[in-house]
Amino acid sequence: MPRRFRSIHHRLFILFLFCMTAILLIVSALFYNRTTTQFHEKLGEIAQKNVSQTAGLLDLLLASYDSLSKSISTNADIVRLVGEKKKLPPQIEYINQHAITTMMGAIYFSRDDLVGIHIIGENGKIYNYGNYTTVVDPRYDSSDWYRRINSSSGKMVWLGVFPHSLIDKTEDDAVFAFGRPIFDLNEQHQIGIVLFEAKADTVLAAMNNLKLGPNSDVDIITGEGKTVPTSLEASPVTTLLPEHMKTPSDPGEVIVDQLGDRLIAASKLGTTDWTVVSSTPSRDLNVELTQTKRYLFIMVTILILVSALVALLVSRTISLPLQRLVRQMKQVENGNFHGMVRVTSYQEINVVVASFNHMVKRVEELIERVKISSVSEKNAELHALQSQVNPHFLYNTLDMIYWMLDEKGNDRLGEVVLSLSHMFRYSSHWEGNAEVTLREEVEQIRHYLNIIQMRLEDRLTVEIAIDEQWMNLPVPKMLLQPVIENAVKHGLEAQKSGLLTVRAVPDEHYLNIHVQDNGAGMPAETLERLRRSLDAYTVEPAGEGEASGVRQGIGMQNLHQRLKYMFGEEYGIGIESTQDEGTIVTLRLPLPVQPAGAKPVPGQLQHPNHPDSDFDHGQTGRNEFERGT
Repeated sequence: MPRRFRSIHHRLFILFLFCMTAILLIVSALFYNRTTTQFHEKLGEIAQKNVSQTAGLLDLLLASYDSLSKSISTNADIVRLVGEKKKLPPQIEYINQHAITTMMGAIYFSRDDLVGIHIIGENGKIYNYGNYTTVVDPRYDSSDWYRRINSSSGKMVWLGVFPHSLIDKTEDDAVFAFGRPIFDLNEQHQIGIVLFEAKADTVLAAMNNLKLGPNSDVDIITGEGKTVPTSLEASPVTTLLPEHMKTPSDPGEVIVDQLGDRLIAASKLGTTDWTVVSSTPSRDLNVELTQTKRYLFIMVTILILVSALVALLVSRTISLPLQRLVRQMKQVENGNFHGMVRVTSYQEINVVVASFNHMVKRVEELIERVKISSVSEKNAELHALQSQVNPHFLYNTLDMIYWMLDEKGNDRLGEVVLSLSHMFRYSSHWEGNAEVTLREEVEQIRHYLNIIQMRLEDRLTVEIAIDEQWMNLPVPKMLLQPVIENAVKHGLEAQKSGLLTVRAVPDEHYLNIHVQDNGAGMPAETLERLRRSLDAYTVEPAGEGEASGVRQGIGMQNLHQRLKYMFGEEYGIGIESTQDEGTIVTLRLPLPVQPAGAKPVPGQLQHPNHPDSDFDHGQTGRNEFERGT
């Protein structure tokens, strides 16, 4: 970082500018997010109202068309005349045709939106009512609309919107076509069909009402998932309902959902199984949001510039008095105690300056006082050293207590006092590199265990099996006591009958001293944490539900590091433990040179439920003491 940016002026400027800019951006983002949410909710309501109104309008329109079609299919005279199978004279044939067209005309003129009514009998006769120049398409019987109506079971067949008439070749205006079969109920068979063609303006206007933008797509989807034509384009764009979108199941139900970059609204009609769908891209809906975003960008830019100016003024107001104070402090560093700082700024800065001026006046006086205090402190320290109790006084006192107890016949307590005297004498001498022999360490441990057995009221049994050939091995002082102390405190102290075994077992490369107890052991989580703590510089805290420092502590950690420091990285402490069964702590030491003719001690101490266990204290069970570095 350049040096000028380390000054309080630049850092305050950056801090104030960053804070004000962050507040502006957060407020703007929250405002824009809230505006977006409200806008989308408003769009959802508009889309829901549009599709609901369109569905209602189409329901009314289709219901009226359905009623209109029944006036043909259920007219007894029309059914009788159309179903006539006998060959009639031309005069009667004309009369019948005139009667049918008259009844069709009455129905035609009952509405002003009909373009044409066409009845096709099973004998191929066609009756039309519309314009006076109707020219029937001769290939009507091969068309899809005729097949759909003719194969219907009696229900209305809604064909959709078409750019021109389906059957009348002279009709070029857009039509909405629908039809149904005509049945002779007396003979129970179909005698023909009726095709209605109405003006498409009403349906097209209803569908256009669904559009929320210029690029919106509107569709009518049947119950079979097919699209009903509702556009006059040659290849209308259709947007089917996505498979993963919930579709309306009840008539009148409206579903509005945002899928990807499109807003989709759908509603099911009540008169038929049609579902009207409106799909609008986000670019048509977000025009107002885009304008709001542009306005926010301009306003935020202006406010950031204003914030930069304010941050500059505030930072200079705070930094200039402090800069004067810093210059005067440098003068004081050089020994000039006569300068005074005079500034007028914020109250806190004025207090700091006044305190500095007062401090400068007393610096010389305080320096003299420090010199006098330093001399007094040295004298007090010397006096304290002279007053220390000589450790030999404590040794002699413990020996005196031992002989007094011996005279009174209290041998057991006397042994404890004697053991304590030996322990105190042993632990208080740390001259040199604090190396002792294994023999001295074992003797020290015997004194320690003598005290422990007395304290535990003979609930502890101790077995020490170390061959004489290993007794002269140099080891660090206090090698065994931290391990045995942990075993007694955390494993055996609460037992009714405890067994502590100390054995020296050699292998090809190392002398392994096993300290085994049959105490409480520890769970796997605690064991792993203890293993990790051995190589750490701090002791890990105890887990939930565990006693603080269970089988952990500076003693074990310190001993592990001392063994590594004294003998090498492959030496140290290994731990194996099973809860409720006990613990084995292994101290790996270098194998001394065997005297001529000596035989190694056979046998390998193993932990229960851990056959062939290797020396292991790593997190993943690996042997961290690699052989043969």
